Amino acid sequence: MSALQDVSDLPRETEDANLLKESLRIPERFEALYDRYFAEIHRYVAGRLGTQTADDLTAEIFLAAFHGRARFDAHRGVVRGWLYGIATNVVAQHRRSESRQLQTLRRTAAEDAVDAVDAGHEDLVARRLTAAGVQEQLASALGAIPDADRDVLVLLALAELSYEEIAQALGIPPGTVGSRLNRARKKLRAALGGVNPMFGGADG
Repeated sequence: MSALQDVSDLPRETEDANLLKESLRIPERFEALYDRYFAEIHRYVAGRLGTQTADDLTAEIFLAAFHGRARFDAHRGVVRGWLYGIATNVVAQHRRSESRQLQTLRRTAAEDAVDAVDAGHEDLVARRLTAAGVQEQLASALGAIPDADRDVLVLLALAELSYEEIAQALGIPPGTVGSRLNRARKKLRAALGGVNPMFGGADG
């Protein structure tokens, strides 16, 4: 049986790692990873920077992954988390665009007519995190959170990564993920007058 056959019978994480390794010899094998994760990574970037920007940046992310695939270390995490790490780094290079999206949200939150796909990441996070109708306050609070803490919050709420995957994506220990998330939640709760930003409603 060829090493290039029956990878679909393997666990997803192992299959991904094998495909990436094989792509070093046969570059076309990377296409399977591109097809598998493009839409997911695109949604993440679109949620943070807007759809138009994501159309360009997602291709850039996968190009960076392709060129850097020899540096992937399966002992340090999985391919999915590695891709989110690259995506987060690319997003970090476009913080100015992110800030403009924040300003847009502040102006339009009261209108309640923002499309969740095309809006900036703060609006999409707001829709995920709360049902309490406090988007304008939430946008302001998110804008005041340090970038490092906000990255953790967005990866959890928007990309729905686990603590371990967030740790891999950001290159930090899992314990640091928890502490940053805890800080972000406290700041949001304070800004929202006691509303729990992860679930909506008031904290008891």
